[in-house]
Amino acid sequence: MKRIRTSESVGLLRLTLIVCALVATVGVRSGIAADEGPKATVVFDHAIPNVPGKSMKGILVEYGPGVASVGHTHPKSAFIYATVLEGAIRTSVNDGPAVIYRAGQNFPEMPGDRHTLDENASKTEPAKLLAVFVVNTDEKELLTPLQK
Repeated sequence: MKRIRTSESVGLLRLTLIVCALVATVGVRSGIAADEGPKATVVFDHAIPNVPGKSMKGILVEYGPGVASVGHTHPKSAFIYATVLEGAIRTSVNDGPAVIYRAGQNFPEMPGDRHTLDENASKTEPAKLLAVFVVNTDEKELLTPLQK
């Protein structure tokens, strides 16, 4: 039986190859120790040609079972669109109600939002999230822990 590749499967293949090629090479400073929170890895970083001063950055966030990140903010210039790739993520933005997003679901974060809850919803299974940032190109710190 001959397999026909659709543009969707080719796009997914490309994303998978990009993730595999970059996952081990470029890290994101998260302000927390690697064994205390999720692992965050830059999988792409590209200037947006028709929007001077802005870039699109893809961050793969991998949560072990029961792992949570500290409350945090992202740069005020950042618009973020997150898609759960595996497992389930429990999140709350700006002290809103906690919401669980499962694989295939996505959510936005607006510039200036406070991420007050960010954790793997499972104590036994891993979870992965792809966060796509549209952010000022010169922005280096993508996550700042909230002050307690």
